[in-house]
Amino acid sequence: MIKIFNYILLFFLLLLNTSLAETVNVFEFTEKELSELKVRKVRGADAKTFYSLGENENGKFLRAEADNSASGLGKEILINLNKTPFLNITWKIEKDLKGIVENSKKGHDYAARVFVVKKTGATPLSNRAMNYVFSSNNDVNAFNPSPFTKKSIDYTLSTTKENFNEWITVKVNVKKHFKKFHDLDLDKINGVAIMSDTDNSKLSSIAYYQNIYFSSD
Repeated sequence: MIKIFNYILLFFLLLLNTSLAETVNVFEFTEKELSELKVRKVRGADAKTFYSLGENENGKFLRAEADNSASGLGKEILINLNKTPFLNITWKIEKDLKGIVENSKKGHDYAARVFVVKKTGATPLSNRAMNYVFSSNNDVNAFNPSPFTKKSIDYTLSTTKENFNEWITVKVNVKKHFKKFHDLDLDKINGVAIMSDTDNSKLSSIAYYQNIYFSSD
């Protein structure tokens, strides 16, 4: 009887822990949201990336087609990293950027990337960022400062060397990364942005984003 009681107790504790898990959704990928997101065209780019909406059996998604273009979609959102430090991303690359040197100025393009931003000054250039990328050339967990600013770290969460034209879900501890790469012990971040860009390499790419949210575990 004692063993049975212990198993039942353990089962309910597992249920309780599951129910207490917190999540904060970042993007809804609706027409209304798309019209309200801040669009930032990269200075010097010939054109903006074309973003459109779609839906599959797992919900709504964003399609990004970049053709010698660069622009991002940003959302100001406060995320409590003490409660929900993990960023979760589901994404796919249909057309990648093989052969470019991504940590160089001429090749600093990614078919898909998600920026997490912390405001640390009065201007955008003073902000610190973790730039989580779906690389076309590097290995998972490869990282380096952006060739344009040391205040942004490019970190490879996925690569087409392993996952090409298939959906993949990844998770990363943003709080730990800001401490490791920026020496900032953050309680909150201020914004999240999506960007697909090919303006430096002058190539073209197609990517998809889905289910971007923060979680407690």
